[in-house]
Amino acid sequence: MIEPREPKYQWGQPVVAAIDLYNDGSLPDAPQEDILLIVAGGPGEIVQIGHHDEANVPIYLVDFGVVVLGCLEEEIAPMAEAMA
Repeated sequence: MIEPREPKYQWGQPVVAAIDLYNDGSLPDAPQEDILLIVAGGPGEIVQIGHHDEANVPIYLVDFGVVVLGCLEEEIAPMAEAMA
């Protein structure tokens, strides 16, 4: 059995969107698919950490204030790093 990869970020950690985040179809209440949800640099906070078994990667549930999104590590960055 492959051990789950450890998360890089922590629950409650302030982060920013590292890239523009678009609806990939997983938000049924969004007006349309492919709509911009959060611009790069938008602040958020990790509210839960899960794991995608098949890909063996952590998934971060991030509250961006206007929407809560599941993000991969490459889609977010620690807030302190982004400010530097």
